[in-house]
Amino acid sequence: MIHHLHGRLVEKHPTYVVVECGGVGYYVAISLTTFDQLGEDELVKIHTHMVVREDAQLLFGFASEAERTLFLLLLGVNGVGANTARLILSAMDPDTASAAIASGDVDAMKRVKGIGAKTAQRIIVDLQDKVDASAGSGLAASAPLSVAHNTIKNDALGALTSLGFDKAKCNKVLDKLLESQGNSATLEGLIKAALREL
Repeated sequence: MIHHLHGRLVEKHPTYVVVECGGVGYYVAISLTTFDQLGEDELVKIHTHMVVREDAQLLFGFASEAERTLFLLLLGVNGVGANTARLILSAMDPDTASAAIASGDVDAMKRVKGIGAKTAQRIIVDLQDKVDASAGSGLAASAPLSVAHNTIKNDALGALTSLGFDKAKCNKVLDKLLESQGNSATLEGLIKAALREL
């Protein structure tokens, strides 16, 4: 997994950048928030998250750790994919998005293109206890655990769906298992436990 890129900014567009590291140019999808924060510096550091699908391997980049953390939390919401999460973070910065979620502002979420009332409500219900509008970073103290769980869940979900299991069913089973396992959850243990229940 690519954690971050530190290199030369070769191209910069509102939806993507190309960062050259060691002679290799990485195409990185970004939000408008990251686009604004990058400025004109030639040397950049971008926090990244890789999404592997059957038909593509996509690299998403973020100017701040807080933005990546919120992106990962959004990915954990059923029905929110990487592009939808990027749209949310393009419409508002991480602090604004966290404040909207924490305060239950469905209308603010619905203003994002492609987000309907049901998805907006699901985002708020799923993440309200994981974000804190008053925290400096916009994320609650419990966020590192949530992000760790979210990363493990996404990796487990990817493994299970690639084995042919139904994504919605896998989501429910993984949520239940993560709730019961808490801090002791590991990727391998989670996949094995899920396979027993599916």
